[in-house]
Amino acid sequence: MALLPESSSAWRFVRNSLTLARKEWISLLRDGFMLGFVIYSFSLSVYSQATGISHELRNAAIAIVDEDRSALSQRLISSFHGPEFQTPTLIGHAEVDPGMAAARYTFVLDIPPDFQSDALAGRSPTAQLLIDATAMMQAGIGAGTIQGILDDEVGRFVRHEAPAAAAPISLQVRVAYNEALETAWFTGTMSVVGNITMLAVLLAGAALIREREHGTLEHLLVMPVRPAEIMTAKVLANGAVILALTIFSLFAVLRGLLGVPLAGSVPLFLAGTALYLFFATALGIFLGTVARSMPQLGLLFILIVLPMNMLSGGFTPLESEPDWLQLAMQLSPSTHFVAFAQAILFRGAGFDVVWPRFAATAGIGALFFVWSLARFRSHLASLR
Repeated sequence: MALLPESSSAWRFVRNSLTLARKEWISLLRDGFMLGFVIYSFSLSVYSQATGISHELRNAAIAIVDEDRSALSQRLISSFHGPEFQTPTLIGHAEVDPGMAAARYTFVLDIPPDFQSDALAGRSPTAQLLIDATAMMQAGIGAGTIQGILDDEVGRFVRHEAPAAAAPISLQVRVAYNEALETAWFTGTMSVVGNITMLAVLLAGAALIREREHGTLEHLLVMPVRPAEIMTAKVLANGAVILALTIFSLFAVLRGLLGVPLAGSVPLFLAGTALYLFFATALGIFLGTVARSMPQLGLLFILIVLPMNMLSGGFTPLESEPDWLQLAMQLSPSTHFVAFAQAILFRGAGFDVVWPRFAATAGIGALFFVWSLARFRSHLASLR
C-alpha cells in the first residue's frame, strides 16, 4: 500500500515539486557559465584560498648586522633557517636602508658590540630589529618569532657559560584540534563553509531572475502548479547541487589535496548543511523577488550576504565583535551554521553537543522560508 495515494494533494505536491526540480537541474546544466562558476567555487577556489593565504611565517628574508662577532652572535645567526626564514644575509650598516627600501629584506637584526659580554654579565643587552611592515601579517608574526629565537638562544648560551638558578615556572603547551598549526586546514574548511552560503544564495536568486528574464516564469503561471511547489522545487534543486558539491569538496579537495583530517561525522555535518540550505536558498529566492536583474542581485548580495558571512564567526571569532552585534548575529542561521560546522569538522562534536545549533538553524530557517514564500506568492501575483 502506497504511503501517499496518487490522487492525494500531498502526492501531487511531491510529484510537481520533483518535476520542477528536474527542470531546474536541466536549466543549470545548460547554463555553462553558472555551472562552471559553481564547480570552480568548490574546487580550485577552495584550494587556492587554503594554500594562498598563510598565517605562518614562511621563507622570510632576513639580514643581520653583526657588530659583536662573538660566539653568541654566530649562534644567533645560525638559528635562523627554513622553513620560517631564508638563509641570513650578513650586511653592514650602510646596506640597511637601501636593502629595506628595495624590499630585499623583511627583517634586519642589528647585534651591537659587546652583546655577548653584556649577556654573560647580566646587563640585559639590547639588539635592534628593523621590520618592513608592508606585509603586516608576516611582520607581526615574524617579530614574535624572532623575539622567541633570541630569548631562547641567549638563555641557553648564558646558562651553558654561567649556570644560574632554575626558572621559577615551566610552561608546557599542548595544541588541540590542529596540532600541526596548519593555516590551510582552517582556511580551506572555512572556505567551503562560506561558499555554501554564498553559492546557495546566488544559485537560487539567479535561477529566479533567469526565468523572469527568459519569460519562463510566466509559463509556469498558466500550468497547474502552485507557488509553494515552484519555490520548493527551487530550494530542493539548488540545495541538492550545493550539497553534492560540498561532499566533493570535503573529500576531494580538503581530505584529498590538502590532507585535512575531518575530525567529526561527515554525515552529521551534511545533515546540518541540508537544514541550513533551506534558509540560504530561501534567502536567494527572496532577494530574487526584490532584484529586477542580475546586477541588482549582485548589489543586494554585497549589502546583505557578504556582511552576514563575514560576521558569522568564520573569519574572526564572534567574541571579538561588540556585544550588541554578537546578540544580533544570533538571529542569523549562518552564525549557528558556522558554529556547528567548526564543532563537528574540527573538534569532532556529536549530535549531543550541536543539537541546539541545529534547532536554531531549523527554527529560524523555517520562519524565513515561510516569509520568503509569502513574498514569492506576492511576486508571482504581480506578474499575472
